[in-house]
Amino acid sequence: MGTKKQAPETFSFQPFENLKDIIQHKRIAVAVKPAAEEKLECADGDDEVFAAAMQEVREIKEFRQIAVHPKKVVPGCRHNHPRDDALQILKDVTNGHIAINLPDTQEYVEWSNPVYWPARNGNLAGKLHRGFFSVQDCLDLHGFFIDEAEAATERFLKEAVGKCLRCIKIIHGRGLRSPDGPVLKSALIGWLTYRYRKNVIAFASARQCDGGLGAIYVLLK
Repeated sequence: MGTKKQAPETFSFQPFENLKDIIQHKRIAVAVKPAAEEKLECADGDDEVFAAAMQEVREIKEFRQIAVHPKKVVPGCRHNHPRDDALQILKDVTNGHIAINLPDTQEYVEWSNPVYWPARNGNLAGKLHRGFFSVQDCLDLHGFFIDEAEAATERFLKEAVGKCLRCIKIIHGRGLRSPDGPVLKSALIGWLTYRYRKNVIAFASARQCDGGLGAIYVLLK
């Protein structure tokens, strides 16, 4: 008695059932690649690649009517080199268009006697320079040798103290022609800050109209 063949079992999970169709679809997609991509791949240089990429770009002719206004150049707004600005400032100072701030210069001097409270706390030297006190007498040391200038300064200070003067002026010059610099100026500062300091409250370089850096105001006790 023969045995009856049974039909093969069918599995419910068949992951590779559509594999053949997927492979066939991929082959068709590769075969019908866009012509633009083929041109890009076959192009040898940058110009060919750009021409192929721009093949379907359309020009917007309306943009040709948009007016382009040139940038306006405002007179006097040119950015100068810092050196040119410094030279221009020097020219303006030389021509008298800009006033020099004497306290900002290296030749400016001022001193306040620490013994006197108002001189220490009231910026007395600065006020002296700015003309807060009227000059009551003046001594000109131009052309004096050191020993002559020292004797003249001593006499002048004694007379001023004897007359109870408060503010005096001593012209010492700037020493621009001296190879050793302002000799009289340095000597005068030394005399006022040491030998005669008991009679001096403060001193400062004079204003421009009173001799400037070539003269000195002295405030006496």
